Amino acid sequence: MSGSFRERCVSVLRCRFCSHVLSSRGMRAVLLADADVQLFSTDIPPAGTVDFIGSCYFTEICKCKLKNIACLKCGNVVGYHVIAPCKPCLLSCNNGHFWMFHSHAVFGINRLDSSGVNLLLWGNLPDLEEATDEDIPGISEEEYIR
Repeated sequence: MSGSFRERCVSVLRCRFCSHVLSSRGMRAVLLADADVQLFSTDIPPAGTVDFIGSCYFTEICKCKLKNIACLKCGNVVGYHVIAPCKPCLLSCNNGHFWMFHSHAVFGINRLDSSGVNLLLWGNLPDLEEATDEDIPGISEEEYIR
């Protein structure tokens, strides 16, 4: 991951419809093909929180092959997975994240590092970590309710 992405905050992503935790490795992102589109993304498949829904499709902006993902708790579509990225998107500056979440369908809560004081940055996050909501340090029950 390039230096600019390493300085971004790690967020816990929660479904806007039911508040279910979808990923503990979220990052604010913009769509490569349209920088006006604000999203969240993650680098590893969200374990046991989302599933594929519908058929694969392609956008008009690029030729990436996509498939929608839905929250397993409430069933609402919360984003999509890039099944097969197109060559222009792979060659552009990207963070290597292929699980995308719509900002109208999820919200992010910034995570704190192990000290409980500082924000956790991507550069300090273990490569293969994917915690459950009980395992996420620094986020109190009050913060989840907000």
